[in-house]
Amino acid sequence: MAQMLYENVGKVKLNYRFYQGSDQYSDGDIEETLLRIVQQSDAYEDVLMRQSNWALLYHLSPIRENLLEWYDFGEGKSLLEIGAGCGGITGLFCKKCARVVGIDLSRRRSMINAHRNREYGNLELIVGNFSDIRIEEKFDYVTLIGVLEYSIYYIGGDSPFLDMLKKARGYLKPGGKLIVAIENKYGIKYWAGAREDHTGNIMDGIMGYPGVERVRTFSREGLEALLHEAGFGELDFYYPLPDYKLPTEVYSERRLPKVYPFIGNTPNYDRDRFDFFDEAKAMNELIREGKFEMFANSFLVFCGGGERQ
Repeated sequence: MAQMLYENVGKVKLNYRFYQGSDQYSDGDIEETLLRIVQQSDAYEDVLMRQSNWALLYHLSPIRENLLEWYDFGEGKSLLEIGAGCGGITGLFCKKCARVVGIDLSRRRSMINAHRNREYGNLELIVGNFSDIRIEEKFDYVTLIGVLEYSIYYIGGDSPFLDMLKKARGYLKPGGKLIVAIENKYGIKYWAGAREDHTGNIMDGIMGYPGVERVRTFSREGLEALLHEAGFGELDFYYPLPDYKLPTEVYSERRLPKVYPFIGNTPNYDRDRFDFFDEAKAMNELIREGKFEMFANSFLVFCGGGERQ
């Protein structure tokens, strides 16, 4: 039987032209639970109040939108969301932009996204690996939110992170911006005993990911150098706290915190952690010494400016 190329869920268009017939990424059986939830109700807060599951919290919490809810994208803009996943912030983009195209490896995750955002006729979801997809359209914004660190998986090759950034840059209109959100490998929570978000091990990023082949995060300086090498001459760094996944505050380089806004240590929602020292006390000292940017847990970066001179 020939594969269906397009499908509609509500007002959302699902595009299967680049889908290879099997999902290349999954969070497991919890995705079936997520699909049932979004098919049956829009009241996700009730679900989160009844269940203590990190995957449900991460995918359904409205706190996810705090990352970019404050940002003015401008009138009539278009956005390409690479790694749209289960749609944690896709709906925010649909409210703020005239056209949104999401790309994800998984048909099931894209179906979850489509059901939760079925009211938006400005949303198209393309299922497939970003490295395989070919579209002619250019966008005002391209996002890599929680995606750049997985470039080895998506792109492969000798320089997957640089190649991912260059490929993403190729979808930007003149004057467009790439938006990147990623963990800081030297985030204070990792020094204080939190497990590395992707591997579950202590200090993996700090030690250069020994024995880890599929994921990498970067320091502030390392990420800046990589973005410059990819051709972005203008970088605007922001710092979501406690991290970019569930941020409650976002600071800019023009307005850094004078006092760390939390007490105690950052929770590891999906696993246990050590508590080697008090993060808040350490961060207040680092803020006093002008080192906040080096040890913030996450980065949010707006990248533009064309070729670096």
